[in-house]
Amino acid sequence: MKKSVRQTLVWTPRLLGILFVLFLSLFALDIFEMNLGFWGTILGLLMHLIPSIALAIAIALAWKWEWVGAALFAGWAIFYAAAFRGFHWSVYAMISGIPLVIGILFLLDWIYRKEIRAA
Repeated sequence: MKKSVRQTLVWTPRLLGILFVLFLSLFALDIFEMNLGFWGTILGLLMHLIPSIALAIAIALAWKWEWVGAALFAGWAIFYAAAFRGFHWSVYAMISGIPLVIGILFLLDWIYRKEIRAA
C-alpha cells in the first residue's frame, strides 16, 4: 500500500469525524434565541451538545481503537435513522449518511491496520 493511501486512510475518518462534530454542534446555537436566562441557557446548551460530546468521545476512542469508531459512528447513523422520523431525506443524508461513511472509513482503517502501520 502506498504511503499516501495509508496516510489518507488513517487521517480521513478522524478529520471527517471532527468536522462532523463541529457541524452537529452548530445546531446547539439556536438555544440562544430562546431567552431562557443564564442557567436555562447553560442547561439547554448542554442538552443540545450531548450528541456532539458523545461523538467527540467516540473519536477519542477511535484514535486508538479504530473498530470502536466504526461501531459508534455506524451505530449513531442507524440510531438516528431509526429514532427520528418525518424529516426530509436530505436531513438523513447529512445526519446519518456522513457518520455512516466515517464509520466505514474507520472500519477500513481497522481492517488494513497491519498494512498501514507496517511502514
